[in-house]
Amino acid sequence: MQVHIFRGPERIFGFTEIPSGENLPAKYAPWTIFKVVELQIGRPIPGVVVDDCLLDIATYGVHITDAHARITELAIL
Repeated sequence: MQVHIFRGPERIFGFTEIPSGENLPAKYAPWTIFKVVELQIGRPIPGVVVDDCLLDIATYGVHITDAHARITELAIL
């Protein structure tokens, strides 16, 4: 899956399939595109827990981290 990674304030990062990032939580805006990666279950990427990321995207449409720690559920509430 092609995933677009955006940087928010401080050490917040948002991951989404949507190239514009329009589905990322507004409370961490502004979002700036960081890079685009190809993620596959079971294939590690430095700094990303790939399986958690893909599960969050499938469930919520986004995956949000703070200093590499998953905060998706906190971020979208």
